[in-house]
Amino acid sequence: MDARSALDILDLTLLDRDASESDLDELCTLANLHRPASVCVFSEHVAYVAERLDNIAISAVAAGFPVGSEAPEEVVGSIRQAIAAGASEIDCVLEPREDVSFPGQVEQAMLIAMREASAECVLKVIIETPLLDNRGMRACTRLVLAAGADFVKTCTGKRGECSDEAARILAFEVMRHGVTMGSRPGVKLSGGIGSLEDVNRLVEIVSSEDSSIQGPGRLRIGASSLLHELI
Repeated sequence: MDARSALDILDLTLLDRDASESDLDELCTLANLHRPASVCVFSEHVAYVAERLDNIAISAVAAGFPVGSEAPEEVVGSIRQAIAAGASEIDCVLEPREDVSFPGQVEQAMLIAMREASAECVLKVIIETPLLDNRGMRACTRLVLAAGADFVKTCTGKRGECSDEAARILAFEVMRHGVTMGSRPGVKLSGGIGSLEDVNRLVEIVSSEDSSIQGPGRLRIGASSLLHELI
């Protein structure tokens, strides 16, 4: 994958609640020039960047980050506000719990709330793979996909990085779900991805499990520093 192909699947990210208007202006200028798949910001920044982006999708991180909200009603309100401000894609954290029932009915209710609130928008659910074991990653991914999410996302990057094993597991489970249900969900890789070498290694892992997971409709890279490496 060359730099242009990586840009085509990049969610260009700026997740800083203290970001200034100058910071956001710079983000929009870079996005308009280099055309990533989307610009990913906190919900409260959506309206500002929406006025400055030239036909580029906005991914809103809603309802708690890096620690996800535990209240479905809070999730619903945050997602709806982000959409009203101009977001067309939603990224939400499914917060892990140290409980034998995890993931279970609590997470199912949260995922249903996320899916219903995001309506026709693209929903990307973050499962925080660095905090999960192999079984937890598989179980969470299956629950996320069963709830109708469009993408399952590795992690926030704030509590650990995207591992090769996490990329492999998520890709396999997406492939498995597609074969079983006839749908075509996607994988978003994020957390510590800072070079084209990182992108190519992870994309190759995903492709080895399911070669149909490609293009911005099914594969995304979330990163804040990758753009500067690519250009």
